[in-house]
Amino acid sequence: MIFFLKKRKWPKKVGYQHYGCTSICASTINLPHPNRSYLAIAVSSLPMTMDDDQSLLFNRQTRRKFFDGARRIVIKVGSAVLTSGNAMNLGVIQRLAKEIAFLQSSGREVVLVSSGAVAAGKKRNGFVHEHDLSLQEKQALAAIGQSHLMHLYDATFSRYDQNIAQILLTHGDLASRSRYINFKNTLFTLLRMGVIPIINENDSVSTEELRFGDNDTLAALVTNLIEGDLFICLTDVDCLYTANPVTNKEAQPVFFVEKVTETIERMAGHSKSSLGTGGMQSKISAAKKVAVGGGASIIGPGKDPGVLQKMFDGDMIGTLFMPQRIKLQGRKQWIAFVLKPKGYVELDRGACRAIREGGKSLLPSGVTAVKGHFRAGDAVQCMDDDGTIIAVGLINYRTEDVVRLQGSHSHAIEAILGYKDSDVLMHRDNLVIY
Repeated sequence: MIFFLKKRKWPKKVGYQHYGCTSICASTINLPHPNRSYLAIAVSSLPMTMDDDQSLLFNRQTRRKFFDGARRIVIKVGSAVLTSGNAMNLGVIQRLAKEIAFLQSSGREVVLVSSGAVAAGKKRNGFVHEHDLSLQEKQALAAIGQSHLMHLYDATFSRYDQNIAQILLTHGDLASRSRYINFKNTLFTLLRMGVIPIINENDSVSTEELRFGDNDTLAALVTNLIEGDLFICLTDVDCLYTANPVTNKEAQPVFFVEKVTETIERMAGHSKSSLGTGGMQSKISAAKKVAVGGGASIIGPGKDPGVLQKMFDGDMIGTLFMPQRIKLQGRKQWIAFVLKPKGYVELDRGACRAIREGGKSLLPSGVTAVKGHFRAGDAVQCMDDDGTIIAVGLINYRTEDVVRLQGSHSHAIEAILGYKDSDVLMHRDNLVIY
């Protein structure tokens, strides 16, 4: 599908223009989602210089097509965007609510993943201590601040007749497959009702083993869960750079990334965020997860006035990450990105070749070492003899049994253990290759 763009005015209450689209028949790249067809383009992961007028025009048009075609969108707003000092930045919240409400009213489905509960709690409780917060202090401030944060959102979105809903999650809510599916059903119900779900990690009860790590990861998981077309990550940096722009005058902004490579991941160390748990590296990792799920991502400056307007108008703002052409199916996304591995098995070269190149299940005969403590059904990583993680999957036996079975043939499982639940340690349907 190729999009023919034409201007139309946004409503006066919003006050800026949006580029609408109609579609005409053309050659397509059919990404693995029935509603996602993007213009067939070749994009370099190298930076595009702003003085290249032809490239600038091409990339602006490409961006408009991606944004205009996005019908289901997840927007993540970081603490560094929502706060100013120890106070909530009401001006930013009001501007973002106005733009998000219009996106919703234009026929799109929008989910907001919002940080800021701890910062809101500091403001609400007059907390001015400068020392590093303990886990208990963070949890207490999050408990105080979450209701205040939602009150601000509710008051602001109400100005645009937009209803919102609060959802607080821990990692355990998604690690349970049944709760994962229930959460998905709840989200889709809210979207059908025209409500904007506002999601945050439940910091007041989350412990280390129950945490997502940061809201970038949470937002990426939500994007893939709802098969989102676009993930917008709003932060306090304008985009990804080839080097540190503060210390290196030759640093160039990277506007397009076709694929997240090791080179791109190394660039992430050059862009720092001043607040929150997730720096640029976590944002690149989130974009990589979304790409595997078949969605596009953009990392951009959340405090810029009209930032969403600029993105949807195709302005060269932020770094746009392209979706992968081959999508990882939903259950395997859950295994690869949601579950936390409980250990690993080291494989010989034959087993590595069988699962990577032959698409085979993992047999006990290919295992040479076992580490960690896991039960049947846990996620376990597969490692080659060089120490490189090559896959992750659901294990069919507990640690003690895998140790006894390593190097053995499948027909000997019952004789060794006294029972046999499966001929394989990991079935290929439950195995994700990196």
